Amino acid sequence: MKKYLLPETGNFYKANLHCHSTFSDGKWTPEELKERYMRHGYSIIAFTDHRTMHSQAHLSDSNFLALDGYEIDVNEESTNKNGYRKTCHFCLIAKKPGMTQPDFGDEDTYTPENISRIMKEAHEKGFFVTYNHPNWSLEDFSDYINYHGMDAMEICNFGCVIVGYADYVPQFYDEMLRYGERIFCVATDDNHNRHPEDSVYCDSFGGFTVIKADSLSYESIISAMEKGHFYASQGPSVEELWYEDGKIHIKTSPVKKIDFVFGSRHAETRVAEKDCYLTEAECAVPENSIFVRVTARDEKGFTADTNAYFVDELNN
Repeated sequence: MKKYLLPETGNFYKANLHCHSTFSDGKWTPEELKERYMRHGYSIIAFTDHRTMHSQAHLSDSNFLALDGYEIDVNEESTNKNGYRKTCHFCLIAKKPGMTQPDFGDEDTYTPENISRIMKEAHEKGFFVTYNHPNWSLEDFSDYINYHGMDAMEICNFGCVIVGYADYVPQFYDEMLRYGERIFCVATDDNHNRHPEDSVYCDSFGGFTVIKADSLSYESIISAMEKGHFYASQGPSVEELWYEDGKIHIKTSPVKKIDFVFGSRHAETRVAEKDCYLTEAECAVPENSIFVRVTARDEKGFTADTNAYFVDELNN
């Protein structure tokens, strides 16, 4: 039976799910962000200013949706034995418009138990929780493997990548999946816009999440996010994605390489011949696979990453 992993019907909407405005340390107003992002084909922005939640519902119209949210940071109290301080950042995106900023009590104790508590409480209070830029945060496996309660993690944070951090982190995503987390992946800008829009250092328009939903309404978009009906990208597009008779199938914009990752020592790739491109591929999912996810890479090296799909769920 053919199981669509991105819905067969609906519309694709380009979204930035991590964005800073003049309400915190961003340089563009919400109105400027809407105007400039729409010129680059975006339909959705989640306004996630640091530690402060301000509804931008007045910006929403038939062609644009403003999602409410904010970003939490939990920091080491003092320099650790390695000579630096770690931090954990995660965005909370309100699942309903008009929600108020919650009080989680202790937001300053940097322990996996406290960070997980906040994530879980945020989820219970009606927020979509995304874990952000682990490399910029100086976090590693010993940290993030102990965080529980998130809905997704940033597989790409363009704002960090553009200034030199290694925050395209598919290996971190795979580790969390292999150790039991069933979470999605998103690509974001995390933009602060300290450089002009036409600068090579501009931190906007480089990492985005493409959501497939029935309509550009708050309810429809959040429903699609909760179901994982989206993919993360730095450029390429995923047109179709489905599972049928033990095989994963994908259709994309023209790319040079398509990788299939299974959470085991087995992996497969499809590479375009010289002067050619790939626009579709399929791959049998090995029996010992934990999950399957797909990465498509274009000639510039930019990627589109699907969410991970767990084999036990695919075969039900």
